[in-house]
Amino acid sequence: MRITFHGGAQGPWAVTRLVAVAGEGLAPVARLRVDAGAAEEAPDSVWRLAGVVGHARYATRAEIDTLAAMQPPLARPEATCAALIPIRKSPAWWALAQDERRAIFEETSHHTAIGLRALPAVARRLHHGRDLGEPFDFLTWFEFAPAQADAFEALVAALRATREWDFVEREVDIRLVRDAPVDG
Repeated sequence: MRITFHGGAQGPWAVTRLVAVAGEGLAPVARLRVDAGAAEEAPDSVWRLAGVVGHARYATRAEIDTLAAMQPPLARPEATCAALIPIRKSPAWWALAQDERRAIFEETSHHTAIGLRALPAVARRLHHGRDLGEPFDFLTWFEFAPAQADAFEALVAALRATREWDFVEREVDIRLVRDAPVDG
């Protein structure tokens, strides 16, 4: 499933913060619209980011099953806060073999274990953009209730402190609040 994030003047998500964590940022926008499937170009879009929801690339069956059992659904009515965090990893990351990336991702950085600590407070969905020729390899979408903001901050801080983040060359942190009904 292809998902497109349109940053511009329209959409149910108001942008409260847009910060370049590493590398080049994105142009400031007021709102974000999320489209599933074949998205029409939004005339007001300042930028557009796309990715596909695919299979878990670095997780074992046991990890996938545990995540599925604990992961809350997106679009929960109470989850009025969100974050879109686009990330591009360095050529050095992509030069590693799959097992070497897995070792850094999980055995050294403990990415899945860190994510599990935030469940079920924080829902997330990963979108892959690298194979689409997009400017970011990954677009991670998070949703959470305002009362869970501290759990989300702890999750992001823990992930950024890992060895895996040594390979991040571009990261943008976009924070949002929903003030209209969920439309995608």
